[in-house]
Amino acid sequence: MAIQKASRSTLVGQVAEQMEQMIESGQWQVGKKIPAEPELMGQFEVSRNTLREAIQSLVHAGLLETRQGIGTTVKSDSDLGVVLERKIKKSDLLETLEVRLGFEREAAQLAAERRTAEDLEQIQCCLDQCKQASENNDLFQFVKMDIAFHKSVVKATHNGMFIELYEHITDALQNSINEIMRIKNTVHVENEIHIDLFQAIHSGDQQLALDCVNKYLNDAKESLSLMLNE
Repeated sequence: MAIQKASRSTLVGQVAEQMEQMIESGQWQVGKKIPAEPELMGQFEVSRNTLREAIQSLVHAGLLETRQGIGTTVKSDSDLGVVLERKIKKSDLLETLEVRLGFEREAAQLAAERRTAEDLEQIQCCLDQCKQASENNDLFQFVKMDIAFHKSVVKATHNGMFIELYEHITDALQNSINEIMRIKNTVHVENEIHIDLFQAIHSGDQQLALDCVNKYLNDAKESLSLMLNE
């Protein structure tokens, strides 16, 4: 991405906007440190104070994070992701579970209708890794691949907005997903549901795909309700 020289009238805002574009495009990746101040001052042709104000505005927005001894790193690649994360932190497990699986209902049906051979290959790859984690009774790895599996299903919808929204929601729901899976601790059952869902998508059966997600949702809600009532 080419760096544009900012006009003198709105330096801070323009620099912050270009930084945000770098983050959204993936040029500056989540979890990675941004370039050092001298380098950025040279690229944007601005003073240290202007640069720091621009960085601070993105810190307040939740896109960047500054920590002593570490520096400034990218915290999120979207304002939307930040907003969703804040909202989810104020919600309970049942609400967050319903939101995630609500998306997956529609995704399963669209994936069954629109999936390509490449999509099926990617879903199958995630399914194989879920199976391996299940056989090893590795809950941590299973949770990781469970998320990857469902993301691959969502990508098979070929709906850009759907994919972006689900990506942000799932990342923000990471802690809740881990907690739900820890509570249920039934990776073998979960893997069977994955297999059923994959077969439904592979055969193009939208109703069966929806039924698989509904079963997963009902089982998860039942397990969570039992835990909360203990």
